[in-house]
Amino acid sequence: MPIKTDALIIRENNRIGENDRFITALTRECGVVQASVRGARKITSRSGSGTSLLTYSTLTLTEGKNKWIVTDAKPQRVFFELRADMAKVALAQYFCELAGVLAPREEPAEESLRLLLNALHFLSEGSRDATLLKVTVEQRLLRQAGYCPDLSGCAVCGKQEGGMFLQPLRGTLLCTEHGAPAIDNLPLTAGAVAAWRYLAEAAEDKLFSFKLSPESLTPLAAASEHFLLTCLGRGFHTLEFYNSVK
Repeated sequence: MPIKTDALIIRENNRIGENDRFITALTRECGVVQASVRGARKITSRSGSGTSLLTYSTLTLTEGKNKWIVTDAKPQRVFFELRADMAKVALAQYFCELAGVLAPREEPAEESLRLLLNALHFLSEGSRDATLLKVTVEQRLLRQAGYCPDLSGCAVCGKQEGGMFLQPLRGTLLCTEHGAPAIDNLPLTAGAVAAWRYLAEAAEDKLFSFKLSPESLTPLAAASEHFLLTCLGRGFHTLEFYNSVK
């Protein structure tokens, strides 16, 4: 039976036959799915514009033998604004690649989809700091997938206030009395620790409603990226490209 669902296209591959397209979509009802779009590259195709990368669409999916088949795609929003800025489109593609790894598969993914749509909206209009958006998406997707450091306080003495060091491999904090700058100890200001706790606990409608000083955002961004790569044990080509052009 066909499934009708809202979806963000997070990857596309046009090298399939002469007119077909193969996509990965983050869907509301089914999480991350891979699907073929027959004839999507034809000028007369009704599904072509609705299955392009960074397009938010309503898809009609039919389950095929080995993958889903898109039988209809109606675009709701195409994030055209991002394509005029290389750094923005690179960051958006990183968000998509990250969601493809961390978002649920074959089960509802309402929270992940809403997170990405909000992040792309704010990135498009330039109303939020791009680095803070990056940290927010990284940490919320990690949290949804079950990866979250223990931010309650120092792992040795329990101290909760002031600057801390993050231990990425252990996912724990050390206060300045029990930790020192090192490869495995990433410094965080008190503001960075508070912001990370906020990202872990904030309601979805409050998630993007805070700002952070550069003095706290810089170490938070470095620690967030390091923690993510440590947890997943892999890199991301889109992240490398974003870091080279930002």
